[in-house]
Amino acid sequence: MSPAVPPAAGELRQVDVFIGGPGGGNPVPLVADASMLSAQDMLGIARATGHESAFVLQPSRSDVDWRFRFFVPQHEMEMCGHATVGTLWAMRQWGWWTTHTARVETLSGIVEAEWDEDGQRVWVSQPAVQAAALKAEDALRVGAVLGLTGTALPSMTNASTSRVKTLIRIPDVAALHALQPDFAAMEALCISIGSTGLYPYALDQLAAPGQPVVAARQFPRASGYPEDAATGIAAAALWGHLAAQGTIQVGSAGAPVTCTVRQGQAMGRPSAIAVRPRFNGAGAMSGCWLSGDVAWDRSRYLAGSDATVAARIRK
Repeated sequence: MSPAVPPAAGELRQVDVFIGGPGGGNPVPLVADASMLSAQDMLGIARATGHESAFVLQPSRSDVDWRFRFFVPQHEMEMCGHATVGTLWAMRQWGWWTTHTARVETLSGIVEAEWDEDGQRVWVSQPAVQAAALKAEDALRVGAVLGLTGTALPSMTNASTSRVKTLIRIPDVAALHALQPDFAAMEALCISIGSTGLYPYALDQLAAPGQPVVAARQFPRASGYPEDAATGIAAAALWGHLAAQGTIQVGSAGAPVTCTVRQGQAMGRPSAIAVRPRFNGAGAMSGCWLSGDVAWDRSRYLAGSDATVAARIRK
């Protein structure tokens, strides 16, 4: 069956989101009509696929278009950037979303979405970042888990637009990709510092002037896998932190500058997350927009039309 054919209720499809090269992007198994599924069914799908999975439901309020729920193999998440982008893109391909804008209800709040007809991509909103520097003793423990050596630790910040990620500046891209974390210690460390994952990053010094590029890696606290190929909300938090510091250009309401966050290279799944500033009606910056390239994962689709979801992966 072609993935472009609209799915039946309860049926799963899969897309790759934030594709930054061959074999890249982060997979999203999604159910575009999850009305027949329980929360346990949804968790079962995430465990069966091993990926962050998205589920579309009727909204609980009248001022939004849909309600999305997100699960990783271990638990439900409040928000997932790449799953939101991928699910809305798929709904556009099926003709289920035809307006220029949409509003999506999530556990972390309302997400605004815009369809970019020229780029054939979805932009989704994230609020302004909240950030706080890590205490020195916490930074020492993060450094130990990441295997950072030397007396001078890099700057570290807990930052959030939807969930807290710990940002760690690494001197260069080569050093970033060479990191070998102690994954066995990751969950306890993240819990102790109030974070849902470590997000080390490095500025790409080879980027063209006026086109900021940042390389990053995401080590989640307890998602059921050690590293994430593309993490939209972490990229949003990183962008907000760097913009607030003046490290990257943001432009203006009339000429916004898009920053590219490259992730997944160390995993062999190159990803590229586009982040640009979001401005309110008064021209003041109010959070950011996330976007990226999406494509059907044609290597397989997932079938689970009955609500028990003993989901089989069909080649």
